[in-house]
Amino acid sequence: MNWRAILDRLDSYEKLLRLDKPIGTLLLLWPTLWALWLSSSGQPNWKIVWIFVLGTVLMRSAGVAVNDFADREFDPHVARTKDRPLATGRIRPLEALVLAGVLALTAFVIILPLGRLVVLLAFAALFLAFSYPFTKRFFALPQAYLGVAFGFGIPMAYAAQTGGVPVLAWVLLLANIFWTIAYDTEYAMVDRDDDRKLGIRTAAILFGRYDVAAVMASHALFLTVMAWIGWRSSAAWPYYAGLAGAALLAAVQFGLIRQREPYRCFRAFLQNNWVGATVFAGIALAYLLRG
Repeated sequence: MNWRAILDRLDSYEKLLRLDKPIGTLLLLWPTLWALWLSSSGQPNWKIVWIFVLGTVLMRSAGVAVNDFADREFDPHVARTKDRPLATGRIRPLEALVLAGVLALTAFVIILPLGRLVVLLAFAALFLAFSYPFTKRFFALPQAYLGVAFGFGIPMAYAAQTGGVPVLAWVLLLANIFWTIAYDTEYAMVDRDDDRKLGIRTAAILFGRYDVAAVMASHALFLTVMAWIGWRSSAAWPYYAGLAGAALLAAVQFGLIRQREPYRCFRAFLQNNWVGATVFAGIALAYLLRG
């Protein structure tokens, strides 16, 4: 048995699924956790929490496998992605699709006990996750589509906890769309020159010289909608302290992206993990304080 070949194959799968780069999973997870806590008034069913955490990891991995399949002709020409397993030929396109299918099926199986509405919403979530990579060919603002895909755990969380999807869940999804536009535009600013040459559409190209303003406006809209949700939910002061902390982090991001240097734009993108965590900490502490 060739152990080195097996280890190399496992390393390629790890890179394909971005298990070595958890930022995407975290950005997908935080809005789901917000929804689980808000929908349960700070007392979520822990079985449901663990199902959603595992489902998030599985679906994120499936989604990036499909993303790399869709971008396999583009990635070799982009400096940041030229070493991805599909771009280098270490993994075949069919392998990526089969792996994505197995992961998605596993995620679907684990949510079956959560009820019919969650299952129906899961079909929509699957369509969004697998169709997003192709929107960069024709949609000028694919970041908005990604915001829906990355936020669809929100209505699913409400459905799992309460058996329904109230208006507040859709408003929270709207907040997540604004946040996703903010951080994924920062991400797109890193690859803007390569994307323009390849004909890929992104928010960084759409907004042009107004990209920094668009990022900050999206952050502002995100925080405004979240503040409304707090007011509507009669949230205690830690909720708003979390939003204030997120606003400070957004201000730091402004300092990072205003010169549009790719490395600093990527640092700003990564910092959004802490935005999501800070908002979640505020939500959780608000309910703990309320008792």
